[in-house]
Amino acid sequence: MTLPALPRTPLALAAVTALAALLGACRAERVTTTGSLAPVDYRARHPIALADGTRSLDIFPTGTGHLDPRQAADLDAFLLEFRRYGRGRLVVDLPRGVSPAVGAAVERTAAAIRRVGAEGGVPPDSVAVTGYAVAAPRLAAPIRLSFQRMEARVTSQCGLWPRDLGVSDPAYNLSNEPSWNLGCATQSNLAASVADPIDLVRGRPEGRIDTPRRVKDITDLRDGKDPSTTWRQDGQASVKSQVGN
Repeated sequence: MTLPALPRTPLALAAVTALAALLGACRAERVTTTGSLAPVDYRARHPIALADGTRSLDIFPTGTGHLDPRQAADLDAFLLEFRRYGRGRLVVDLPRGVSPAVGAAVERTAAAIRRVGAEGGVPPDSVAVTGYAVAAPRLAAPIRLSFQRMEARVTSQCGLWPRDLGVSDPAYNLSNEPSWNLGCATQSNLAASVADPIDLVRGRPEGRIDTPRRVKDITDLRDGKDPSTTWRQDGQASVKSQVGN
């Protein structure tokens, strides 16, 4: 028995090809690729990096040369930061070329700074005293303290607008992408507000537990008692007595 020959017309061949393509599509694994409406991430445009920077503090001699309470508090915080994060020496830059009266006040203030530093744990060999020329002797010339430390900063420059945000570039406006400067100020403020830049690299380890409080809570649970704290607002009991510590 002879089978009838299949039609070989162009229309029949096209139909067979389309049917084969449909059957092949049923077995193929479809990979769907989606894109964001704003593919440019501000963290990629304005990354935060760790780099060496200079910390500085200006101390203005007051009166005959002493540290007033405001500047004494600033100096204590500055020296604490130097002891924790400082690299190298603490540079004390004294103004040169001032009047004799101001020069005497500068020397007494510098001596007070060194004394406070020694009392705060800064060794004398960690302090380097230098001088700088005063450009305008009639203006107040501060004693400049500085040291090097690692800090977080944004590697790019804020305030750049490489593309027009108006209607001069319709293709860019229709792309719905964020502007280049978007997020730069936020990243800069975040980097400046971080006390320890290492926190941007990794999290801190878990701190010490409150062992007495934990033992008391476990004991209450074993005895069938409520371990929660009952707060009293009558002013007759302190918070310390209520938490059991």
